[in-house]
Amino acid sequence: MTTEPRRPHEGHGDTFAVLDPATGEPFDDAPDQQPEELDAIVERAHTAWRGWRVDPDARAAALLAAADAVEAAGPDLAPLLTREQGKPLPESYAEVARTAARLRYFAALRPGTQPITDGRPVRSEVRWRPLGPVAAIVPWNFPLQLASAKFAPALAAGNTVVLKPSPFTPLATRMLGSVLATALPEDVLTVVTGREPLGERLASHPGIRHVTFTGSIPTGRAVARGAASSLARVTLELGGNDAAILLDDVDVEQIADRLFWAAFRNCGQICMAVKRVYAPARLYSEVVDALAQRAKSTVVRPGLEAGSQLGPINNALQFARVEHYAARALADGARAAAGGHRLDRPGYFFAPTILADVPSESPVVTQEQFGPVLPVLAYRRVEDAVEAANDTGFGLGGSVWGTDLDRAEAVAEQLECGTVWINHHGELSLAQPFAGIKESGVGVAGGPWGFSGNLRPFVVHRPQEA
Repeated sequence: MTTEPRRPHEGHGDTFAVLDPATGEPFDDAPDQQPEELDAIVERAHTAWRGWRVDPDARAAALLAAADAVEAAGPDLAPLLTREQGKPLPESYAEVARTAARLRYFAALRPGTQPITDGRPVRSEVRWRPLGPVAAIVPWNFPLQLASAKFAPALAAGNTVVLKPSPFTPLATRMLGSVLATALPEDVLTVVTGREPLGERLASHPGIRHVTFTGSIPTGRAVARGAASSLARVTLELGGNDAAILLDDVDVEQIADRLFWAAFRNCGQICMAVKRVYAPARLYSEVVDALAQRAKSTVVRPGLEAGSQLGPINNALQFARVEHYAARALADGARAAAGGHRLDRPGYFFAPTILADVPSESPVVTQEQFGPVLPVLAYRRVEDAVEAANDTGFGLGGSVWGTDLDRAEAVAEQLECGTVWINHHGELSLAQPFAGIKESGVGVAGGPWGFSGNLRPFVVHRPQEA
């Protein structure tokens, strides 16, 4: 059994405790910066913006140097990330690598110009200008990767950034900020850490021109309200309840590993993870058994230990949420084909759980559980599966699995979400847009679209020369 830990808001003086989710115990402290400190920080970011926005070539060179520095710091960043977040160490190294790759990708992009041809005797041209200081507010599941998804395009576009990580995972982001400072001009990127209302104040600060946030729907709404006070632009990625629909021609054994890890990687703490599976009735038992077999054989141990495949849930609040959803489903008549319970050890470890015979109205189906728990539901007509998949306020991603790719794509076209995959799930290219619909978000991240979201149009008209 675990003991209730100190939460991030239970700090001491000018710091707050950071817990190791593998033990549930504090292992370090982070600075507890106060909201009133933001005035000077944002003002310095605005001053730095005046020079940073001028020269795209200099920005690109600095971002490439920053990528090299991040890569070189991997042996320091990755273990610290695992210590505070919980994921297996190889996944932390992958997150560091993705951070460096994103810096290199956006370093290659440039604001362009576009002539307007409308028959008038003037020469008109659309140019693109950066917005100003950007507030990036990042959750605890992928602290470095999601931070870079925000600051890399913002910096490449010529903005400066004030970055606030979750109080559950502030340390690796602070170290990342120090690493980036070796390649970037002073005050171009500043990392701030602290308890609320620091994030609320940052989102509503009058000197911030764009707020980009990843997290829960309720907090996203609060961020949007704060940004509205200064009419700042907002980009919100607010999670998902992604459905995977298995067609009746699917080869269960062939796709079972991919499907399992699409749901359970990072202990299920991924916004675009598979969070519910719809399987045809005639294959239902085979699907449940295949997923349960993999759940039972998965190695669950602290992320710093060799051979770990799943680490702990990141924090006590999320652990309690996952445990509640699983218990509620079992009380409603679901069957745990694997797991269904916390593990009897220190830290926030929950057994990889496959739930069968789950009532469709159970919160583990209708809400985003964000943990190592996967409900599997049976359907008789594919139209019913599509309707169930779309019957949600979320709209981030979804997937369809089957042998006939044309048929799978036809079903995929009916899903109401921002991204759909066929025979895989959750893989993203740096060059593609990533956006949700419904309550899953506002705005676009990724690729040229995410880059353009950090720019505004500036139109110049001049007479045609004789």
